[in-house]
Amino acid sequence: MEHIVYLALGSNVGNRLANLKAAINNFTPQMKVIKKSNVYETPPWGFADQPDFLNQAVQAETYMEPEPLLQHLKRLEVALGRTPSFDNGPRSIDIDILFFDDVILDTPALKLPHPRLHERAFVLVPLADLAPDLLHPILNKSVRDLLHGVDRSGIQKYKGK
Repeated sequence: MEHIVYLALGSNVGNRLANLKAAINNFTPQMKVIKKSNVYETPPWGFADQPDFLNQAVQAETYMEPEPLLQHLKRLEVALGRTPSFDNGPRSIDIDILFFDDVILDTPALKLPHPRLHERAFVLVPLADLAPDLLHPILNKSVRDLLHGVDRSGIQKYKGK
């Protein structure tokens, strides 16, 4: 069975745009990308003394179940150069599962939907490019409505260089 997943990608170390592209290019064969959001430059969240991030959201299909998919994505992060850091610290690539179908899951390894996505403009802005009407199965609000509840200051479409 094919599952629809929404992923958030972020990078603020090295060639940020190349890091996002490398992650997406390495999703196959486990995932097939359906749509990609615009890329946004965003201020750091949680720990401010670090470079700005590039963030993007992706809608994909996968045959994998949630926890094996998470393990696959964490291995991919390491393969693409992510090194251990502290919470909300700088990183070459970060890939989070935001939604997995309409699954609600709460295990030690994985919580779905992502437990803090509704607080994070850097996640909601690109996600709204893909699925503004997607309903959060716990909060019963659309991505568009969740976006109205966060501060979007400092977030802009990435112009590239």
